[in-house]
Amino acid sequence: MEKDIKFKGKLGMYMLWPIIMIPLLAGVDVWIYTVDTTAGLILSAFILVYGTVAGIMYLRNKEELLTELVEFATQYGAVQNVLLKELTAPYLIVLESGKIIWMNDCFTKLVKNNEAKYLENYISDLKGVNLHLEEGKTFTREVKLEDRDYEVKFSRISIGKLDSTEAMPQLPSGKDYFIAVYFQDITELKKYIQVNEEQKLVAGLIYIDNYDEIMESVEEVRQSLLVALIDRKINQYISNVDGLAKKMEKDKYFIVFKKKYFEKMKADRFSVLEDVKTVNIGNEVPATLSIGLGLSNDTYIQSYNYARVSIDLALARGGDQAIVKTASGIDYYGGKRDQTSRNTRVKARVKAEAIREFIAVKDRVLIMGHKIGDADSFGAAMGIYRAAVEMKKEAHIVLNDITAAIRPLYDVFQKNASYPEDLFLSSKNVQEYAGKNAMVVVVDTNKPEMTECQELLKLTETIVVLDHHRQGSEVIEGAVLSYIEPYASSTSEMVAELLQYIVDDVRLPGLEASSLYAGIMVDTNNFMNRAGVRTFEAAAFLRRSGADITFVRKLFREDMDTYRAKAQIISSAEVFRDVYAIAVGENMGIDSPTLVGAQAANELLDIGNVKASFVFTKYNGKIYVSARAIDEVNVQIIMERIGGGGHINTAGAQFAHTDMGKAIETLKETINVMIEEGDI
Repeated sequence: MEKDIKFKGKLGMYMLWPIIMIPLLAGVDVWIYTVDTTAGLILSAFILVYGTVAGIMYLRNKEELLTELVEFATQYGAVQNVLLKELTAPYLIVLESGKIIWMNDCFTKLVKNNEAKYLENYISDLKGVNLHLEEGKTFTREVKLEDRDYEVKFSRISIGKLDSTEAMPQLPSGKDYFIAVYFQDITELKKYIQVNEEQKLVAGLIYIDNYDEIMESVEEVRQSLLVALIDRKINQYISNVDGLAKKMEKDKYFIVFKKKYFEKMKADRFSVLEDVKTVNIGNEVPATLSIGLGLSNDTYIQSYNYARVSIDLALARGGDQAIVKTASGIDYYGGKRDQTSRNTRVKARVKAEAIREFIAVKDRVLIMGHKIGDADSFGAAMGIYRAAVEMKKEAHIVLNDITAAIRPLYDVFQKNASYPEDLFLSSKNVQEYAGKNAMVVVVDTNKPEMTECQELLKLTETIVVLDHHRQGSEVIEGAVLSYIEPYASSTSEMVAELLQYIVDDVRLPGLEASSLYAGIMVDTNNFMNRAGVRTFEAAAFLRRSGADITFVRKLFREDMDTYRAKAQIISSAEVFRDVYAIAVGENMGIDSPTLVGAQAANELLDIGNVKASFVFTKYNGKIYVSARAIDEVNVQIIMERIGGGGHINTAGAQFAHTDMGKAIETLKETINVMIEEGDI
């Protein structure tokens, strides 16, 4: 039985108001009767006539008015349906499963058919989209269709919110809601956003790394020509990307260019780095550049600040590379070759004087190297210890695990009565020595997580960092002085050089001189790798101070188990891509597998055609990689890709797991990718 159509709401009240007036008039009539009976009778007759006429008019016009209202509503609904059907924006209604129950003409034209039953059949980008929406929830998704970009909005519409007289045809029984899908063409918007983004300026700085060296390598009359040729290379490169290069100093340039050319510069791996090296008018030393770029979405000032951070990082990493800093992170390009060693000691002297001033105002010096210490970190720590003692300051060395690499030296110092019992402190014991009157000197690492006691860095205001490894994005924050020289063979070499300036006529005991000498020997593989002029000068100073070469050699002689373990690693080696030797050391039964792995990596380089070697060893629940090369491959940038670092010829990394197969596969994939990208 169909429901009777009735007036409801304000419309129903409007139709009934003449009849509602009858009781009101009757009440007025009663009051008039009390005043005048004749007047009351007259009003009663009027009310009777009024009520009769109002009732007749209501009953007579109700059906006609309802009919007209129904016709209007029908016409209005039809108009709405037509408007929705012919809406210029694609619009459709789907179920939670993605099944389409209705679509408008615009969507039909967009997809060029209307036979498919599910939304994902039309748009593959929406395949697997979860349409289970909570009440009142919406979400959007960007899709591409017919070379146009659309923002698709999904909205849940409950049937309960619709009028009870309305119905949704094709809506399955039991469903009380559907999903309305609206497509908005954002192609032009994205285009304008992209254009605006491409117009943003990238700020940059270019430094000539070795300006003084290349000037000294040519005749004075040809120096201006050399500078002009370098200027031309830089200006041509920047002008090719519609940029501007402004020379600020003899060896420094400020550059700006549009962001849209940035991808082009990345694609050619900043070719100006190699182009500048081709400038040769008789200069014995090729020119190298450091490039620092900054890009901020906020302000141009921030972009410039990013550029300054980038150039400082590029210089700290040895130069001959480009570094890009954005709000999301730091990217590295170049840096394939080692930096030319500088013969000047001016920088070392300036740093030494600064260190001396810091030590002078402190009562205590706390020294620490990196975890799993080696001869270099130990020797450098002993050198700084001597500087502090000579300046009448209390000094301690933080040392946790006594590895096989340093045990011979450690035992000698422990047995020597001339050294205090608290010379070496653990991480737990050293924290009570920290405070305002103490300074911390970090040697042979510039990464906070690699230090022996990272908590110590938070307890001391004065921190000095001495290292020969290239600086990465993770650095020790708050350091008052950071002396990082990637060209140096070892931190022991740097400390031996600094000692001569920190303390006048320093009296270096033979045992400490031997420790520094041992650090240089180990990191240079007996002066065969990365040994420059200043390396031998430092070694000569240590020999004059009493370094005992025979003593050092005896300290690091191998026992039979270690020798067998090394032979086991070498015998497991495979050659990857004809030039990369990869070996594994497992279950060797020795105390220091990482040290043996590093030694094995050095010996693998003696195999013909091997350009780089990688040795994997397990230690304390982690996998360590020792990487070595001679001159053709930069193992440092390879190790950086997997979270490590080091030098061009000596580097390493570690994995926080013990899955050897997974670790080796990661290295191989990294090498493949870097070869494809042209990085190695």
